[in-house]
Amino acid sequence: MTIETTTTGVLILILIMTLVTLVTRFGGVFIMSFVRINPRIESFINTMASSVLIAIIVPMAFEGDAGALAALSVTAVTMLVLQKPLPAIGAGVFAAAALRYLF
Repeated sequence: MTIETTTTGVLILILIMTLVTLVTRFGGVFIMSFVRINPRIESFINTMASSVLIAIIVPMAFEGDAGALAALSVTAVTMLVLQKPLPAIGAGVFAAAALRYLF
């Protein structure tokens, strides 16, 4: 199946992506409404966020360019020092942008 990259085709793609996003988000909430939250389920949910983050970061650490490694390093150090995620993320984005701009 192919969709032409005209204005109408792009709008159809955006609509499809919107619907898929809404179905997955609302579907998860709907399914979890039938699950009784016990300590084991709560632990799984809390751990899931960390495992997704690690799955994104580890390949970047091993195969990323200098900008990715700078962002990862600066974010980690800033997070350890300040213990606040927003400044750490900002510092990491700035480090990657500065390194990629300069080199």
